[in-house]
Amino acid sequence: MSASTLLDKPWRELHWEQRQEDLDYVQEYRPLKEDIKHLRVLLYGHVGAGKSSFINSVSNVLRGRMTIPALTSAMTSDRSFTIKYATHKFSKGRGSSKTFYPVVFNDIMGLEDGNNSGIHPDDIKLALKGHVKEGHKFNPAGKLEDGDFGYNPSPSTDDKVHVLACVLSANTPQINASVLQKMKKVRETASELGIPQIGLMTHIDSACGEIEKDLKNVYRSKHLQKKIKDFSSAVGLPLNCIFPIKNYSDEIDMKEDVDTLILSALRKIIDFGDDFIEKC
Repeated sequence: MSASTLLDKPWRELHWEQRQEDLDYVQEYRPLKEDIKHLRVLLYGHVGAGKSSFINSVSNVLRGRMTIPALTSAMTSDRSFTIKYATHKFSKGRGSSKTFYPVVFNDIMGLEDGNNSGIHPDDIKLALKGHVKEGHKFNPAGKLEDGDFGYNPSPSTDDKVHVLACVLSANTPQINASVLQKMKKVRETASELGIPQIGLMTHIDSACGEIEKDLKNVYRSKHLQKKIKDFSSAVGLPLNCIFPIKNYSDEIDMKEDVDTLILSALRKIIDFGDDFIEKC
């Protein structure tokens, strides 16, 4: 890839030296409402987008070492590896002094092409409202109904989702029409509920050689800029609500530039979610 594929100036400014400040901000955050113990983030997206890997990457950054709270698959597949509704908390400290961060992530089954595969979009809608119980196993052939074992009939404010995050891989050539339709239904429900929505673009290093060489080229890459604009148009998210990230994948040690991108997105997630909690 030649230098001509890079913009002269980045199209978005990112303060790479601000990693510690952003980490402190995340570590010190607390929801102000007494009935909400956790700011809840729901991740959704197509199969293989990197939802579970993002959860692991956030855990790595917060704990300062490699962790694997969310199981992932290294195999390429058109079927979701995640099949159950799971809440992922991030721990502080060890032993009797261990506590948890007040930000949690919910991982769900991926969106798949076709009507009877992947998570049913109505199940994501129920999750947004807090109606899906922990450990519920998703059934692509039928949505969760009131009265089912995995249905939570009386969700608390703490059970409900405060931020909806759409995860998309930069390696995806285009999103299938049926998956886009499912995304549209989910976004419409979130909009009706007033839930803030963001986009996370993963696999940015493998999609662009210049970013692979130097992660700081993320906002100078013409290819990635186009991918993010296409993502915005396809899913309907504003450009300033879409954040490119690199998940920890082949690394065995922490890297500050990887952390900086993840923390940049995480700080905005907290800001948007906290604004929503204040209005609850």
